[in-house]
Amino acid sequence: MEAAELPTPVDSKTRAQALAEQHGLEFVDLARVEVDPDAAALLTEAFARRAQALPVRFLSEGVVQVAVSDPTDLRTLDDLRLALEPDVQLAVADASALEGTIERTYRVHIEVTRDGDAPPLHGQLDDVLDPTSATGQSPELVNSLISRAISEGASDVHFDPQAHEMVVRARIDGVLRRMAEIPKSLETAISGRLKVMAQLDIAEKRMPQDGRFSIRYGDEPIDVRIAVLPAKHGEHVVLRILRGAVKLELPELGMSPENEAIFQRAIRRPHGAVIACGPTGSGKTTTLYAALDLLNEEGRSITTIEDPVEYQLPGVNQVEVYSKIGLTFARGLRTILRSDPDVLLVGEIRDEETARIAVQAAMTGHMVLTTLHTNDAASAVARLKDMGVDTGLLATSVNCIVAQRLARRLCVHCREAYEPLEEELREAGFEAEVGRPTLYRAKGCLQCSGTGYHGRVAVYELLAVQGRIRALMEASTEELFSAAVDQGMTSMRRDGLRLCLAGVSSVEEINRVIG
Repeated sequence: MEAAELPTPVDSKTRAQALAEQHGLEFVDLARVEVDPDAAALLTEAFARRAQALPVRFLSEGVVQVAVSDPTDLRTLDDLRLALEPDVQLAVADASALEGTIERTYRVHIEVTRDGDAPPLHGQLDDVLDPTSATGQSPELVNSLISRAISEGASDVHFDPQAHEMVVRARIDGVLRRMAEIPKSLETAISGRLKVMAQLDIAEKRMPQDGRFSIRYGDEPIDVRIAVLPAKHGEHVVLRILRGAVKLELPELGMSPENEAIFQRAIRRPHGAVIACGPTGSGKTTTLYAALDLLNEEGRSITTIEDPVEYQLPGVNQVEVYSKIGLTFARGLRTILRSDPDVLLVGEIRDEETARIAVQAAMTGHMVLTTLHTNDAASAVARLKDMGVDTGLLATSVNCIVAQRLARRLCVHCREAYEPLEEELREAGFEAEVGRPTLYRAKGCLQCSGTGYHGRVAVYELLAVQGRIRALMEASTEELFSAAVDQGMTSMRRDGLRLCLAGVSSVEEINRVIG
């Protein structure tokens, strides 16, 4: 019996050439073709990675050649034609070569910057820093992951050790997305490299550590906070990427006309406190910066104390908390009050002393802007009372309490209109008079990484402390909330439903962020 003839192995390049011939397209050997940077710039790195597509060169005026690995993916091709203004002429490239070329084309140089008086690095660094060692690939891998996270707009990067691998996830638009899986053999090198960048002790693996470092991403300076937590399967490392707060003017915040009018009246009073409430990462600082931008005039002295200073404002004296030398919010605030300010921004009220000083400043002729971690506007009063602030002082010093959340925006390229059922409208909290409106839901496309969402929008609740509300500072949170609604306050849920009716967000997303 004759042995069966085995098929000849076909390499990926040959398969790509056959695919190009089958569809009547040109095959592009990316190892031999130089990518035009101007053509590549037509797509963002994030889009190119998702689509596995790269604009290679201009063939003529208004026509760009785009290399793809799969010319049969019609949905990707449609997204490419929407994303690129020039006419698209497809070509086929080997998938692995295309991925490597995308990596090289969009790679942004990351440089760790150190202060001249920085303390010496801890531990034995030879294995981590030596590119010829077994772990020498860690710097390039870490830089690549940070670069990719920044390019996709991530606010945090999580390096999660698991039993058999390390999972890397990035928080984009408030939700964690998986970026990569790293072999367990590289886990120690990766965490060691991250600790070296922050000048932490790489030999210490049993105790939590935290620190910071600065990098230059291309020409952009970026501050990075790092937290290292020993976990069951290794060290859990989280990077917080601080690119500088997004500076928005008040009309750009997305408040309803009614809420914007309340906010403007509160910050334009000669004295008093405006408190922004919400969890970490809910946009409180951005809201207060918009207020500072409005108040920043030649005739006013404005001083801030923050941790950290997230955005530099011309004409504003900005102080950064440095607890290692004793510069806390309370201590800095006491000194600031002796420097003749008109407007104060206190990054966060964390303790009784800071709360007391801030409220007293609001009573003595200063406008105080600050933040507090509470779930809603009415809860802020109870939180301040728990900190020992007298309710009489709150009634006379607080102008307005702003509670907010950040909800994801529906992707305008793929959002899907639908007519909701009456049961859905009732469960969401819509009023009967809205009838049967057209709502939108997430679908997913290349522009939004298949999530159906791109970007975020703030959902607000503004409690104006006036009239009957001042007399209810002793009341419970529930009574205060009910009285505020009776007085005309729009709850966060109702403000979120306003965004749903406008097609900006979805009912599912509002339920996720507000509950």
